[in-house]
Formats: sequence, C-alpha cells, structure tokens
Amino acid sequence: MAPGPGALPVPLLVAAAREAQGPGRRRRLPAARALQAAGEVLAVAAGLKPALLWDCGPAGPAELRRYLGRLREAGLAAERLHVLAMGGSALVLRPGLARDRLHAHPVPLVDVSAARRGPALCGPSEARAVRRHLAALLGHLRDAEAAGAEPVTASEVVASGWNLCTVAGVLLGYPAVYTFAEGAENCLALTPLRVFTARASCPRIKDGLRVQICSFSVPESLCAELRDVLDAWCQQLKEAFGAQSDFVDLCISSEVVSLPAVAL
Repeated sequence: MAPGPGALPVPLLVAAAREAQGPGRRRRLPAARALQAAGEVLAVAAGLKPALLWDCGPAGPAELRRYLGRLREAGLAAERLHVLAMGGSALVLRPGLARDRLHAHPVPLVDVSAARRGPALCGPSEARAVRRHLAALLGHLRDAEAAGAEPVTASEVVASGWNLCTVAGVLLGYPAVYTFAEGAENCLALTPLRVFTARASCPRIKDGLRVQICSFSVPESLCAELRDVLDAWCQQLKEAFGAQSDFVDLCISSEVVSLPAVAL
C-alpha cells in the first residue's frame, strides 16, 4: 500500500537529492528544491509526463540511478524508470511513455532560427532530419529496455548533429517543440510567447507542496494554428491525472510574456 499524505521521510528525500548533485558542489541544494525534484520524478512515475530533464546539478547517470534507487527505498516512484544521458544532459524517463511519445503522430515543430523574421511552423521536408533523430532515439530506447530488467536502468545515446533542444522537447511531452538552425541564437527576443504551466499538489510527499508538472511556451502568433494540439495536450493531461492518486488539484494556466532574450 502506498504511504499516505505526510508519511514519506522528507529528510531522506532531501538528502538523496543533495547527494545526486554530484561531488564538489559548494552550495547545498535547498530543501524546497529537493522536494520539487522528488515531486517531478513522481510525476514521471505516475504517468503525467514521459520524462524529466534533471537540473539540480551536474549529476551523471550513476548519481541519478542511485538517487532514483533512494526514492524507491522511500516508497516513491515504484515504476520502472530509465536515466538517459544525451549531449551532456540527463533525463529521467518512464520508458513506455517515452517510446510512445517518440512513436506517436509527429509533433509540430516551430522554426525559431535567428535568420527568420519570426517563428513559423516547419513543413515536412524541413522536419525530416529531426524525424530521423527521433527514430534513432526510439531504436536506442528499445535496445536499452531489452538489455536490462532492473527497476532503474541507464544508457547514453550518441547525439552527434542532433538539435538537443528539439529532441528533449519531444521527450518531455511538449505539444509543439522549437527547432532552429545551427548556433545558439533564435528569433524569440521580444516575441510574445504564451507560456503554459501545469501544477498540482502532492500531499504524498508533503502537505501543501505544489509541484510544477510541466511548463512550455508557444508563440502567441501560432496559438490559433496550434489550437488542436494544445487542446489535445490539455485533455490527455487531465485524463492521465484522473488515472493516478499521487497528485491532487491540477491547475493548468497560461500567460503571455515578451522577453529581451530567450534561451533554449
């Protein structure tokens, strides 16, 4: 039986996240951020999103595997999980959901290359290279899943020539994903962006803890064109939320922002 609200050992969750920061970290991870990290992993395990991009320090696959093992010992995230190292980043995946995501109907790609006057949806020919990379990643995950039966597995994919922002966005479950030509620049500076955020309460970890399930943006100018996929994402999240019991009080909100610079 799953622990009830407040039953999980919060100090253990905090200590485990701090250990996963990796050696040599001068500043300890704040306890509030450590509990958020546990909640985000739980959101993956609960099927609310296919993946999580780890951003609590430069932890590698070994540190993340130990961290997820500690969460399992605490009674959290009992489902099978996979740590994927990709281009210097690490993601925590629920393998089945991640594979379904990569195998599903193509995700709309929004070209935000710096040379453009403004963001625009990619056509089939422009998206061909990204589709090849997603197919290669799907094959990698299938092989990795077949190679190990442990509750927490890990692998590293060679992402030479990949647009990691685009591939990660697909894995994270965004309904539309940014892509751009080589280089770090993009055309989103001062462009009105509609930012969608989904949050929910997680009393299983701690009473009053609000966890960000996901957050992404799409250009406001493309919202009407993307309305069907945005509505489908919202409906799928609500259905997944109704099928689990770890989170309560789902809230999906959006706001329009314009920033002087946007890092992808």
